[in-house]
Amino acid sequence: MLRRQAWWIVLLLLVVGCKRPIKVISDSRITAFMPNAHSNGPVRPMTVAGGDPGQRKIALIDVDGLLVNQVMTGVSSDGENPIALFREKLDLIAGSPCYAAVVIRINSPGGGVTASDVMWHDLREFKARKQIPVVACLMDVGAGGAYYVATGADHVVAHPTTVTGGIGVILNLYNLVDLMNQFNVVPAAIKAGVNIDLGTPVVDQTPEGQEILQRMANEFHDRFRKVVLAARPQMAGAPAEVFDGRVFTAYQALHLKMIDSIGYLDDAVNVAAEMGGAPGAQLVAFHRVHDKAYTPYDVTPNVPLQSTMLPLSIPGFERAKLPTFLYLWQPDPTIERLTGK
Repeated sequence: MLRRQAWWIVLLLLVVGCKRPIKVISDSRITAFMPNAHSNGPVRPMTVAGGDPGQRKIALIDVDGLLVNQVMTGVSSDGENPIALFREKLDLIAGSPCYAAVVIRINSPGGGVTASDVMWHDLREFKARKQIPVVACLMDVGAGGAYYVATGADHVVAHPTTVTGGIGVILNLYNLVDLMNQFNVVPAAIKAGVNIDLGTPVVDQTPEGQEILQRMANEFHDRFRKVVLAARPQMAGAPAEVFDGRVFTAYQALHLKMIDSIGYLDDAVNVAAEMGGAPGAQLVAFHRVHDKAYTPYDVTPNVPLQSTMLPLSIPGFERAKLPTFLYLWQPDPTIERLTGK
């Protein structure tokens, strides 16, 4: 009996998650308290680095992980919609006179074409409304849509070991026809509109269908290129390989004028403080009530629990989870699993 109860407790821990309080009642019943993913209230400012509290502050916004317009959550795993969270923080800063500048700390391989464009647009609208300098700081990775967002800043700092670039577009498509034939599975779709199933993995793609999707990818790629050149006209003479989707080291990117300087997060904060006329100002991050925010490196976790519980991943079967064009540096074709869908 005790062994059975122990197994139930282990199972509940897996489903509920280690961060949930679990209470075992005397009659062996188990009660788990599962607060709503958004029960912690709006984000609030938390000082994460010293400075003179009497001065205007420097706001720190973290942009981490896959950038998609979805709540990054899974089985009992609290998460956030990266776009919504980004906008919420910008609006909070815009509504206060306390901030002299903003640092956007970016650690992301990119994300959806639309998601990246919305975040870039919101950042530009914020700058027009607030009229304070914005500095982007690229950490491990600032590629694809993350670099797209960074171009909306006034100054881009990259860590000495940053990987950046990825100015390209990808749409994940897989051909499962041969696999389905092995199990004698034959698609029998009823459709009106010959191209309504463009990109489906269950039938062979036609040359006409491939051309349609390629034109769309080319259009999104051209938009990416124009956004970069409009924000960074000094890249007008950059070699063609800068825009072919490849990634670069920080020193390569500096040579190509893709970034403005190389340094650490503290250096990015100092640049922002100088640009905002507030040297020595406090650095303030924005988190939910129960999030940690003890240092400038703390982030809101956005990884769904089931990704660790169910590690098996079959790219073709999971393609439909993120059926969209991506501004994404993607060496791992199963990265769409991070949405938890």
